[in-house]
Amino acid sequence: MASIKIVKEYERAVVFRLGHLLGAKGPGLVIIAPGVDRAQIVDLRTITYDARMIKIITRDNIRCDVDSFVYFHVTDPIKAVCEVEDYIVATQMLAKTVLRDVLGHAELDDLLIKSTEFTEQIQKEIDEITDPWGIKVSSVAISDVLLPEGMQRAIAKQAEAEREKRARIIVAEGEYIAAEKMAQAAEVYSKSPITLKLRELQTLTDIAREKNLVVVTSTTDLKELGNIVAMASATADMTKQDKKK
Repeated sequence: MASIKIVKEYERAVVFRLGHLLGAKGPGLVIIAPGVDRAQIVDLRTITYDARMIKIITRDNIRCDVDSFVYFHVTDPIKAVCEVEDYIVATQMLAKTVLRDVLGHAELDDLLIKSTEFTEQIQKEIDEITDPWGIKVSSVAISDVLLPEGMQRAIAKQAEAEREKRARIIVAEGEYIAAEKMAQAAEVYSKSPITLKLRELQTLTDIAREKNLVVVTSTTDLKELGNIVAMASATADMTKQDKKK
C-alpha cells in the first residue's frame, strides 16, 4: 500500500525505485511505494558553516587562528545526492582546506587589511569544486583573526610608533609654516620701522593688560616714535601733493 510523504516548499525529495533514480519530487505530496521506493529529503535553504579556529601559518611565518563563515546551498538536489556521499560534510571539509591554502599564501598585513580580496578568492575556488555536486557557495566572510599575545603587543607598539610619527610630522609642518610667517613679518618690519615700533608697543600693551601691569617707556623711544610718525605724515602729505599736480 502506497504511503504519502509531505515535502515542504524549501525541500525536494530525491526518489529511488529499486535503486534506480526516479527524480526530484516536490514540494507538496509525494507518493512512496513501501519496500520499493526510497526518498531522500534535500534542504534547499542556505547552510552556514561556522569555520572556527582554523590554524594558519602565513607566508611571513606568523601563526594565527582564523574564524570565518561559509554560506552555501543546494542548486541541484539530484547531484547533491548522487555525486557525493554527504554534500554538507564534503563542502565543509573542502572549505577548511581552501581557507588554509589561500590564507597560508598571504602575509599577515594583507590578511588584516585586504580580507575581502581573499574571501572572494576562497569563495571562487570552493564554488568551482562544488559545482559538479550541485552546490553553490554564495559567500565567504572572515570574522576574526586571532594572533598570539606577543604578536598583538608588537602590532600595538608599531601602531603607537606610527601615531607618534604622524604627530611629529604635523608639529614640524606647523613650525615650518610659522617660521615662514615670521620671516615674512621680519621682512615687512625691516622695510617699515614704524610698523615694528608700533608692534612692540602693542605687544607691551597686551602683556600689561593681561598681567595688570603698567608699561614704562623711555623718552628716547617716545622721541623715536614721534620722529617716525612725523616722517610718515610728511611722506603722506608729499604723496598727496604729487597726485594733485
